[in-house]
Amino acid sequence: MDPIPTSDSATPNPDQSSSGPTSSGGHSPRRVVVAYLMVSVLFTLASALIWPINSIFLLRDGGLTLLGVMVVNAVFTFGSMVFEVPTGVVADTVGRKVSLLLGMFTLVVSTLLYVGTPRWGLGIWGFIGASVILGIGFTFQTGALEAWLVDALDATGWDSPKERVFAWGQMASGGGMLTGSLLGGVLAQVGLSLPYIVRAVLLVVAFIAVAVLVRDLGFQPRPLKLATLGAETRRIFDAGVTFGWRSPVVRPLLWSSTAGGLFFMFAFYAWQPYMLALLDRDYVWLLGVVTAAFSLAGIVGNSLVGRIMGNGVDRRDSWRVLAFCGWSYLALAVGIALVGLSGVNPGWGPAGVAIALWLTFGMVFGISGPVRMAYINAHIPSAQRATVLSLDAFFADGGGAAGQPALGWLSGRASIPIAWITGAMFLAASPLLYRASGKAAERAETRSPAA
Repeated sequence: MDPIPTSDSATPNPDQSSSGPTSSGGHSPRRVVVAYLMVSVLFTLASALIWPINSIFLLRDGGLTLLGVMVVNAVFTFGSMVFEVPTGVVADTVGRKVSLLLGMFTLVVSTLLYVGTPRWGLGIWGFIGASVILGIGFTFQTGALEAWLVDALDATGWDSPKERVFAWGQMASGGGMLTGSLLGGVLAQVGLSLPYIVRAVLLVVAFIAVAVLVRDLGFQPRPLKLATLGAETRRIFDAGVTFGWRSPVVRPLLWSSTAGGLFFMFAFYAWQPYMLALLDRDYVWLLGVVTAAFSLAGIVGNSLVGRIMGNGVDRRDSWRVLAFCGWSYLALAVGIALVGLSGVNPGWGPAGVAIALWLTFGMVFGISGPVRMAYINAHIPSAQRATVLSLDAFFADGGGAAGQPALGWLSGRASIPIAWITGAMFLAASPLLYRASGKAAERAETRSPAA
């Protein structure tokens, strides 16, 4: 991992940690990056505790079918989609910090309701209610942390490539995911509800970390009153449409999020029962190991971003974004189809092939994720940053809300492997969408060349 610059120099002197430009309160780029990494790792650590066993919890303790699991998760995704823009308004008005704090608080409440549903006999409706609240919690967080980071880095004089910071953040999150996944698998062997309880505790810790470490820099918060919420929502939504949907550079990226969301949300939750079916063993602990290995593969990919992208992503880097995002999704589509085909004859051999491909996905995501995030941020103005990023998440949520029940139904009618192969077809459209974005960026640069 590249060292964290302590000033505005691209080749920092570690002995001059406060030599770079700072904003009010003595905040430096180093302090901003450290805060970003700490919040990222805490949030992901808490979230990852349930990722390896969520579907198993719903199937066993919750008494749901696989289709029921996909319906509950689709409700979560639909809730996220509905509240993306309103919560983006909060981040773009009262501030990114307030949005993050509201997200952490809401996630604590929804997690406790989630784990309490089987105990209280609330059935699928209890999970649906908890999933709606959970979706709201995540939308408060979506885009807010990244928007805060970009603005704070600009305010403190950072001039090194931002995708390196996004890569460090993903590496920190990957470490949290690795630790959380392993710990979640171990805790689940004791009781499937235990990871949820520990998750709630860690979210409280993350809430405290945000309260102490995060400060809105490079962004001027303004009051948001209930009487003006509707008008503020429309105003910011219109700005999001202008700089997001109407942008010929950003719009194809929004559709690529939909194409990915159609499959990835389903794949994440279907992977757990699919893995156990391939192994024909009740190795719940192995789900934690594979999820942790996935995060480790992502860390490897993150570590390669700086070497691959060199001096970084800017508005003139459309061809490199196309190379490392568009074509990587095509490779993922082929790999996903192979994962589906590996399920035709279950056993340790096909399971090993599926695991190897799954880990390859993790490494590809580790490379393309930070590059894509830096690229889209290069085409979004600061004042609408959180809203446009929320709009991007809105499109991904829309794909997930449609893909999870549809592919869940297909899994029940045919099989999970058939659903995986079908999902791969959606990803195959991504290279064309990234190419369209790249061409639009090149045309814009030709009309208005950089100084």
